This record gives sequence, C-alpha cells and structure tokens, in this order.
Amino acid sequence: MLGALLRHGEVAVRLTEVEAYSGTGDPASHAARGRTARTEVMFGPPGRLYVYFSYGMHWAANVVCGPDGTASACLLRAAEVVDGLALARSRRGRSSDRDLARGPGRLCQALGLGAEHKGTSVLGDGPVTLEPDPQPAAAISRGPRVGVSLEAERPWRFWLTGDRFVSDYKRSPRAPAVP
Repeated sequence: MLGALLRHGEVAVRLTEVEAYSGTGDPASHAARGRTARTEVMFGPPGRLYVYFSYGMHWAANVVCGPDGTASACLLRAAEVVDGLALARSRRGRSSDRDLARGPGRLCQALGLGAEHKGTSVLGDGPVTLEPDPQPAAAISRGPRVGVSLEAERPWRFWLTGDRFVSDYKRSPRAPAVP
C-alpha cells in the first residue's frame, strides 16, 4: 500500500507509512480476543475500512487485508496530501502542510473519515478508493510498531525511506524494556 493513493471526495493522499496487525495471533491487534461487534469488519472480506475511535480523541483507519474469515488489517499511519489541499487544511486547522496527514488521526481528519466509513470498501468506485502506485517504491524501511505495549518490538511498521511525511517513532511507555 505504500505509495498508493487513498481518496475520499475531493481529498487524496499518497500513503507514506503503514503498520500491520495480524488479528487473533497478534496481542496488539484489536481482534486478538476474536470477533466482537467492534472488530467484525477486521475478519473480512479484504479491502474494507476498519475505522475506530482512538484514545477518545481521534479516528484511525485500517484497510482489512487478510482472507475472508481471518482478522488482519493495515493501519494507515501517515500520508502526503496530493489533492484537495485547501479542504484538508480547513479540516486540520493551523497544521503545517507536512503535518496534515502525518499520523493516523491527522490522516483521517484530513480525509474526512469517521465512524460512518467503517466497513466501506476501498476497492471499486465507492466514496473511498485506494489506487496502487504505478511506480514501485525505491526503498522501504521497517521497524517496530508505534505506541503499542504488547509485541512492541515486532517490526511491522513500514514506511517510504527518507520521506518527510512519515510520522515520528514513539515507543509506548507501557512497552517492556528492550533487553
């Protein structure tokens, strides 16, 4: 998904950073304990949005990416606004252009994504679309996931190497110390 265009209405972003969650086999995943009303969409089919309210402050969005019946999703961590800049700016207030979609909450706010988009397919001609990048990324980096306390060292955060629109790494203060 890195480099892909995600569009909602007049705003489009180029994804610069994502983070993987494997569902029931991943203690950091919302679906670690199985199916619930909250996580049902994570169990497929793939290509739908799993949108949730994070820390009581902002919306975050994932794209379901596993086979139907198996929970897995990819958190959309950061992006560059490439279309609809004025509208994205109006949604984000006094944010710099670099920070408009740098972080999951900012990304959803810039795109205008919220609870009503949970379960929406990004494949096809719906209100939210994901278009692959025709040019493969020159270099992709990977490292530990951001802000999780369980499986904090799992290197499932991926980003476009050197891209200025990638978010800052922040290790969870609740994560165990690295030996």
